Amino acid sequence: MIGNSFIQRQLVLIERVGNRLPHPTLLFVYLCGFIALLSAICWAFGASATHPVNGNDIVAKNLLTGEGARYILTSAVKNFTGFAPVGTVLVAIMGIGVAEHSGLIRAVLRATILNASGRLMTFLVVLAGVLSSLAADTGYVVLVPLAGIVFASAGRSPIAGIAAAFAGVSGGFSANLLIGPLDAILAGLSTEAAHLVQPGYEVTAAGNYYFIFVSTFLISIVGTVVTEKWVEPLLDNKENAETESLGQLSDPDKRGLRSVGVFTLIYALILLIAVIPDNAILRDPETGSILHSPFISGIVLIIALYAASAGYVFGRRSGSYQQPSSDMISGMENSMGTMASYLVLMFFAAQFVNWFGWSQLGIITAIKGAEFLQAVNPNSTVLLIMFVLLSALINLLIGSASAKWALLAPIFVPMLLLSGISPEAAQVAYRIGDSSTNIITPLMPYFGVVLAFIQKYDRNAGIGTLLAAMLPYSLMFLLTWSIVLAIWLIAGIPLGPEAPAFL
Repeated sequence: MIGNSFIQRQLVLIERVGNRLPHPTLLFVYLCGFIALLSAICWAFGASATHPVNGNDIVAKNLLTGEGARYILTSAVKNFTGFAPVGTVLVAIMGIGVAEHSGLIRAVLRATILNASGRLMTFLVVLAGVLSSLAADTGYVVLVPLAGIVFASAGRSPIAGIAAAFAGVSGGFSANLLIGPLDAILAGLSTEAAHLVQPGYEVTAAGNYYFIFVSTFLISIVGTVVTEKWVEPLLDNKENAETESLGQLSDPDKRGLRSVGVFTLIYALILLIAVIPDNAILRDPETGSILHSPFISGIVLIIALYAASAGYVFGRRSGSYQQPSSDMISGMENSMGTMASYLVLMFFAAQFVNWFGWSQLGIITAIKGAEFLQAVNPNSTVLLIMFVLLSALINLLIGSASAKWALLAPIFVPMLLLSGISPEAAQVAYRIGDSSTNIITPLMPYFGVVLAFIQKYDRNAGIGTLLAAMLPYSLMFLLTWSIVLAIWLIAGIPLGPEAPAFL
């Protein structure tokens, strides 16, 4: 289909180099050792900096001393249990696990694109992919193969359908109409990083909400145009497509979805009553604020409760749950079972972040970096676009979004914060770069899974086939998203509720 182009050869080279990197968890183990050694070197040479806000002298501390050893031993458990991303993710996953286990998520995805055709079909496939990030990795294993069947049943290239869905699920991972687990994870990491220089700063899960809301439609439109204009003509192999029929939703599934629709209206009404009135119970009891309120602070639990309850309703009404209460608990347990690798990763990431802070290397690096930026005096918008590109490049070598942000945030969030750029802006720039190149790195965990779906329709397809199909999405997402960010920053629009880009 496409020869070994220069770009394809370079991506294969990146794959080979990336495969030599250690497991993300081992990477943080090695980084902990590196920070310990670096702290000893910096301490020996008297590395220090002057805090630009309070004027205090900050001197590097040595982790390889008695004091450092005592800190490492006594703080390990507290570092992990107090690490912001851990609890929020586990709570969200429990609720979403019920929705997935009951079959609700699959039914919703099928119903979304079942009766669409033409360009609308493409748009809905990409949009459904973007929205599927609320359900963690469900979009990869449910929507992506389903999109191939949808396109094939419409007489279109099934591989183009798979590519469009993959672009939405993975390329649009940092866009959505609702706040999801990823927002909570990144906000927690950003908060931890901001505390290195400004202890009272808090990045809420809604810190990027305005931007990701608009980005949902941007990614869906761009993904549709790329599919229609470039990718589908490139993948025009309809004569080889297997004839498949998507079929119809079963009557039990329809009954379950209707019941979930009624439940959703009731749940939304209860939330409105609890938030909108001036004396509503989920507003801040002292100031009446919605942003700094139990509603925002508890948004992860609110989402988890909705997902679990909706999954329960669907399971009961559709018949997929024969013993609803027990089956619901099984859904929670199954979802938690998939989080083992995440917990191990977060343990070592928590040690790295906290060691970086205790040794004072984090704040010293931030101050020195901020002084350099002030000397160079770059435009803040240009600086953030450069950070987008840096994040995009790093994403080619490290697959996990949370792992990368745990690595980058302690360095770049304080540095940019001291230069007047908010942690929310640094976070949104990272998200753009990270999402845009997700779909062209073979190191992404589901890359091989998507390739297997493609090989169902083209046995000769390989990594080059998938990379060639996804490269136009990646480049256009990166270009258009960066332009929108630049316009957004220049216009001075907040990134979320009370979340300006510049301080």
